Amino acid sequence: MQHLWGRSARCASSAPWRRGFWPGWPGGLGTALADAVYAAAAAFGFAAFKGVLEVIDRPLGLLGGAFLLWLGLRGLRAGAAPKAAGLAATGVWPTLAATFLLTLANPVTILSFAAIFAGLGLARDAGVSEALQLVSGVFAGSLLWWALLSGGVAAAHRQLPAAFSLWVARGSGAVMIGFGLWALALGLAG
Repeated sequence: MQHLWGRSARCASSAPWRRGFWPGWPGGLGTALADAVYAAAAAFGFAAFKGVLEVIDRPLGLLGGAFLLWLGLRGLRAGAAPKAAGLAATGVWPTLAATFLLTLANPVTILSFAAIFAGLGLARDAGVSEALQLVSGVFAGSLLWWALLSGGVAAAHRQLPAAFSLWVARGSGAVMIGFGLWALALGLAG
């Protein structure tokens, strides 16, 4: 277990650390932490500006729904997956830090959370308690997704067809379109 924490140079290049569940877990934790930071920025931003947001709730919900539709359509049009970038980090802490910073470097993440929160009506119901629950849910959901993803890929990486990532992108796009349509319907209903 010592090699998982990056303390042993001899073990840092071993196959278990480079592939499978263990490198995915700290990477997922870094991503989940960054998602929680962006979710907190969006949620507490809504909570802080509740009075202003109540005035622009409908347009904000419609804009959020339209953004979700755009993200979904982009997913449906996904082509072959590009070659994944290599990550030189070895050990739990360097991997966690690298994925945290890589996720924070993607400004579309905060726009996505803002669109989802606006589309689902957080501007109407924004409060500190609700924002904390939402951020906790984003963190737990992101971490659970990565645990399932890492475990599933570790168990089935040789059995997955080459087009698997394309199917996942298109399926995710369809789900985002569904949420976008729902958000638009909520915005139009007022």
